[in-house]
Amino acid sequence: MALDGCGLLCKYTLFIFNLIFALVGFAFLGIGLWLRFSDGTRGIFQIEALNSSAFVLAVTVLIALGAVMLIVVVFGDYGACNEKRCALQVFSVLLVILAIADGVVAMVGFSNKDAVGAHIVEFYASMYGLYAANKDPVIGVTLTFIHSMLHCCGVSGIGSLELAKDTCPAPDGFWEKIKMPACPAIILSVFDSKASLMLGIFIGTGVLLIIALVCSIILLKQTKRNQQEATAYYSAVY
Repeated sequence: MALDGCGLLCKYTLFIFNLIFALVGFAFLGIGLWLRFSDGTRGIFQIEALNSSAFVLAVTVLIALGAVMLIVVVFGDYGACNEKRCALQVFSVLLVILAIADGVVAMVGFSNKDAVGAHIVEFYASMYGLYAANKDPVIGVTLTFIHSMLHCCGVSGIGSLELAKDTCPAPDGFWEKIKMPACPAIILSVFDSKASLMLGIFIGTGVLLIIALVCSIILLKQTKRNQQEATAYYSAVY
């Protein structure tokens, strides 16, 4: 039996949701694997004293999160496109886990925003040091993005002293040709001032996960109803 209008809407909603999830998951996993196995960065993971550094933890989180997102996509797409109840059930359970994790991370991060900001600065400093040492192109692109987004330059901001000056944005005015804002201070300032916005992003992500969960439950109910109707029909015919 075919899905009704609500079921079809949920089916296509889940398809779009999984497409976005897949793109983000591939990006996280790709960046994480590059930073983990790149010639310029994999040595960090072999030094026991650095195993708890912000850089190592961030790369590990990127790889794990990317892999989990792709697993969710596999079950979600297979279940929605083929109307398979087992896959949709696994997909729903994974969405519940992700929604709970999203809420916990949001609350813990917001209540400890100073410590989180310090870890982000530590991660930036690690990226900066790695780029200064070996000019890794992926790290260079990452630094360029951070510098352009925050309009800052390196750890000091002094052009004549910066080791990653080629990743810095064009200066605005004469004074910035001598000294631009230093990124660690800007990162802390932005993170502190935008903490509420970041909390809102986590809440928005949680809402999207709940919408996907509701759609998955609707599809589960409709596929169960269709299976029952098909069984009753074949029983009556044969």
